[in-house]
Amino acid sequence: MSTANRSGSSTANDTVPPIYKSAAGQAAIRERYREVLRDWPVPAEQRTIATREGDTFVLVSGPETAPPVLLLHGSGANSGTWRGDIPSWAQHFRVYAVDLVGEPGGSAPSRPKLGTEAIALWFDDVLAGLGLSETAVVGMSLGGWHALDYAIRRPERITALALLCPGGIGKQRYGWLLKAIVPRLLGRRDLRGSAQATTGLYGAELEPILDDIVLTFTHFNPRTERLPRFTDEQLRGLSMPVLAIVGDQDAMLDSAETARRITASVPDATVLMLPGVGHAILGQTEPVLNFLTAHADRK
Repeated sequence: MSTANRSGSSTANDTVPPIYKSAAGQAAIRERYREVLRDWPVPAEQRTIATREGDTFVLVSGPETAPPVLLLHGSGANSGTWRGDIPSWAQHFRVYAVDLVGEPGGSAPSRPKLGTEAIALWFDDVLAGLGLSETAVVGMSLGGWHALDYAIRRPERITALALLCPGGIGKQRYGWLLKAIVPRLLGRRDLRGSAQATTGLYGAELEPILDDIVLTFTHFNPRTERLPRFTDEQLRGLSMPVLAIVGDQDAMLDSAETARRITASVPDATVLMLPGVGHAILGQTEPVLNFLTAHADRK
């Protein structure tokens, strides 16, 4: 079922979930998210969906009669990821921006085990709560892994799949950890430099995004387990159209392998390799919109 809700509401007596480092840090992240929601660029309904993993927060925008698109953000993020894309996408689609459970958004702190049926069962509950029998999905990084996992297990429910730097295909890289950890070992707690090395975001215009990343990872404990990798056989079973957009400078994932495996195994795939782009893929509003529009009437 779904009910209206204020994202991030809590009381002083709440026990701090282990995904946060402190009560003060949890409060800081929640306050920043409330600011993002207050400045949301289009009219949006805030819903809370009851699932077996706890409450799941969803922002709903766009015409009620438009084709549905569900958005899944990456690790250490929330639906604020999509605020630059929503004004365009919500003109053409009924857009459901979902906060993944276990991440620093408005959903429960539960972390269902990756590589098991648990993620798909949570996803089933979300779709049921939203009244959706099928939908297109846009997923970024960890959200892309979630989207792939569900599309593999429930292909009949996904009409199209747009993936931005998706996990679970190319090998995970760990060289970026040295760039993030060595400065701390030397006493230089340069979180901004670590964020830049991890995401590949450089430039004055990206400073506000880096500010949010630094705030989050100052106070948040991300998932640390290795993402399960999907087999070629599983990828061949993806019957829906798939768009994959990756950066050739991704420090976290082997994007060349991601592109190669999707091209070789997914029956209906389009792959875009962005030169000079790292793990954080921004500014792809139009390519994703064009893909979604082209497949909006697919049955």
